[in-house]
Amino acid sequence: MMMREQIEEKLKAEFEPLFLEVVDESYRHNVPAGSESHFKVVLVSDRFTGERFLNRHRMIYGTLTAELSSTVHALALHTYTHKEWEGLQDTLFASPPCRGAGTHA
Repeated sequence: MMMREQIEEKLKAEFEPLFLEVVDESYRHNVPAGSESHFKVVLVSDRFTGERFLNRHRMIYGTLTAELSSTVHALALHTYTHKEWEGLQDTLFASPPCRGAGTHA
């Protein structure tokens, strides 16, 4: 099993995410080809409700203890509650307003 898949399985089991993306970014670092050492994780879970970002990251580190003590060197973590994620969707993915809106007859 690839390390990315292993990370995904553990995070799915622990956090029951609304959205999860695990990206292997090892190629962007000075590591041998085929290394699975640097990952970006975007995780949306209501388990984060009421938790500060630092504690959210600690929760993930605790879940991935084995991976972090062996192959995984770095995790870029982006953690959100469902409510926070909805707010991001409105700003990140919304199309800009048309400048000519309402000016055509």
